Amino acid sequence: MEPFRTLTALVAPLDRTNVDTDQIIPKQFLKRIERTGYGEFLFFDWRRTATGEQDPAFVLNDPRYHGAKILLAGKNFGCGSSREHAAWALGDFGFRCVIAPSFADIFFSNAGKNGILLVKLSEDQVTILQERAQTIPSYTLTVSLEEQTVSDSQGFKAGFEIDPFRKFCLIEGLDDIGLTLRHAAALDAFEAKHDQAGWLKAKIA
Repeated sequence: MEPFRTLTALVAPLDRTNVDTDQIIPKQFLKRIERTGYGEFLFFDWRRTATGEQDPAFVLNDPRYHGAKILLAGKNFGCGSSREHAAWALGDFGFRCVIAPSFADIFFSNAGKNGILLVKLSEDQVTILQERAQTIPSYTLTVSLEEQTVSDSQGFKAGFEIDPFRKFCLIEGLDDIGLTLRHAAALDAFEAKHDQAGWLKAKIA
């Protein structure tokens, strides 16, 4: 997992509330067995018209926001089913950070375990950022996980809270597997001792 410390990047404003995981990655794409390649299906039903063409009215199809790594959204982002594919799709598309007033709990956990920082700001603060992202060309934000701040070049600056353990994992780039491998030596020693005990038991028998 790629470490997250400080990110300065283009911002895409998705001014919608209650965006659920079926909208983030529709159910028809959950048959895939890989964890990669989901980016092209992100917000599929919103990005495409009924005929399969890209909908120019949808924010992520707007050339102004191509390459954005920070997504602004409304409250209760990531609600609905607990599918981890939603985090995979956002990450595969290129997003490293989502800023919203609130997130669904399971999605919040899934995103963090996949290297995506979720930042909770007040509705008023998110509204300010949405307006700037919609009206200022090439609008960027700097998100510092180390300092726990969000800022821009127009004078906006806000702090955010994050669980210390999640902060540590994101800064170090550790997912669940990475955390386990930090104890690889102890695990190997345990396995060796276990195998030795089994060998001795079999020999005595």
